[in-house]
Amino acid sequence: MTKLSVNINKIATLRNSRGGNVPNLLKVAKDIENFGAQGITIHPRPDERHIRYQDALDLTKVVSTEYNIEGNPIQKFIDLVLQTKPTQVTLVPDAIDAITSNAGWDTIKNASFLKEVISTFKDNNIRTSIFVDPINKMVEGAANVGADRIELYTESYADDYAKGNLKGVEPFTNAAVLAHKLGLGINAGHDLSLDNIKYFKENVPNLLEVSIGHALISESLYLGLENVVNMYLNKLK
Repeated sequence: MTKLSVNINKIATLRNSRGGNVPNLLKVAKDIENFGAQGITIHPRPDERHIRYQDALDLTKVVSTEYNIEGNPIQKFIDLVLQTKPTQVTLVPDAIDAITSNAGWDTIKNASFLKEVISTFKDNNIRTSIFVDPINKMVEGAANVGADRIELYTESYADDYAKGNLKGVEPFTNAAVLAHKLGLGINAGHDLSLDNIKYFKENVPNLLEVSIGHALISESLYLGLENVVNMYLNKLK
């Protein structure tokens, strides 16, 4: 079964919009785990507009499943990951002012940088994943720099699926086949939803984990958080 890691950035956004501690991010993380999710994901950004760096530290005390921290490996982020020692770190090439992630790594152009960063994390027994587009040479580059996993950037798939273009999954199928041959674990995320997740799962082999936040939280407003988590789990079986 593919694991579901729930990104709780949107919970932090809601909390920050009013100040105080409602909703309580730590309680939500524990509840999501109790509802059956197999992981918690956060993506702190330098401006702390949603997840705060202190949140990352506080969550280490409550997360009992897989803990995944995503972000651009600037020094402040690297220091945070080394301090928290999550199960997994996912490297994302975000610009400082990016609203959301919008591209995978050029694992060839950035090979020396990525190799150095990954070596640091692996020396501290932290599994490392690289956010990549479904392009074979970028998957090969991820293997060459020593990554444990890739996270396929799925926005293009979600856009194609919404337009009825089911062939949009093919680059992801091919990338996953290659990644598995190269010994890389396969994660995926970005714009995956209840509408498109089942087809993606059925057509992307060896999919270990999906990280879903924006759609899941939005759907939960209508359907309820516990129901939505379990609906995802059923679709990922």
